[in-house]
Amino acid sequence: MTLAIRAEFRKFFTTRLWWGMSIATFLAGAGFSLLLAIVFTLDSVKSQPNSLSGIALTRQVFTGGISIGYLLTLAVGVMTIGAEYRHRTITSTFLSNPRRTVVMSAKVVSLLVIGAFYGLISLIGSVVVGGSVLALRGGHPFADGSIWRTLALALLVLGLWALIGLGVGILIPNQVAALLIAIGVAWIVEPIAGLLLGLFATGKEIVPYLPTQATQAMLSTGGGFGGPATSTTTLTWWAAALVLAAYAVVMAGVGSAMTVRRDIS
Repeated sequence: MTLAIRAEFRKFFTTRLWWGMSIATFLAGAGFSLLLAIVFTLDSVKSQPNSLSGIALTRQVFTGGISIGYLLTLAVGVMTIGAEYRHRTITSTFLSNPRRTVVMSAKVVSLLVIGAFYGLISLIGSVVVGGSVLALRGGHPFADGSIWRTLALALLVLGLWALIGLGVGILIPNQVAALLIAIGVAWIVEPIAGLLLGLFATGKEIVPYLPTQATQAMLSTGGGFGGPATSTTTLTWWAAALVLAAYAVVMAGVGSAMTVRRDIS
């Protein structure tokens, strides 16, 4: 198992993808936190009755880049298995290690770590840049200790989205189609569906269990990620974590089971 995990890390970190994604993730975290920190600390914004302050403001600033970060790790998850199908290296992978369950378990473990790694890069950019702006404008970003829980959960969020991407990449073997569908659903279709469901009483009970809404609740960012909350009902952070983990387990689990049984010759 250890050798299989090492092999997965070697496959990923010997390509140019990892540092390209690292740059994009860092810039997204730093850029969004800078923008949000500046906007939310403007006098005209602070004077609004529903303006953010204290720990709520800090959470919003520090996790602003997650809106792009989870899409990037979703793409990483898709490409981890999609590239193997596209370049037909999946055959040699299973020939070198015929125990397919070990190979797929190694992919799951490595993706969790890779997702957390990108989460760390995103948070370095957002905490350094956003925290500096908040401090310069008289704020105290780390006055509330619960911010550390939010930062830790942000690492888990990106790891879980990577596993969701793994499942999509297996269910849709065409890498390009899988990327377009995964990002399109996560970025466009699901938010629109959430807004439409939020118009109905029954739909409002469903909205909190959508992946993006669960991500927001997990990080306690409310209506972050570019728009207002679509439901008055919000899951607790631990319940939201279980919901997002369930999506990851189902997607990665079903996908792995299909790969173990699929004829890849």
